[in-house]
Amino acid sequence: MPSKTKPLSKAELASFEAKRDLAAELLQSVREMKAGQVSVVSSPVIEARKKTGLSQSQFAVLLGVSVRTLQGWEQGRKQPSGAARTLLAIASTNPRAVLAVASK
Repeated sequence: MPSKTKPLSKAELASFEAKRDLAAELLQSVREMKAGQVSVVSSPVIEARKKTGLSQSQFAVLLGVSVRTLQGWEQGRKQPSGAARTLLAIASTNPRAVLAVASK
């Protein structure tokens, strides 16, 4: 079970940001990428969209959501629920069915 952390206050966040060395963090990230120490995380929402061959904006229209909502799902910041989750499952397993319905 994931641990829940308390959000930082504005003062705590400002203090944290003031102590960061962004140049060093960026350099470390580049070193990790060059060394192959990073992995690409794929989202089931991205996979479903790719199977349909649609762009984010086209897929968002198909699902009846905003592009921003779709991006949130793809990046794992938000989770689809209800009918959207069902449509995504159908799009993933049978993209032609979703495209056929969308073209009507």
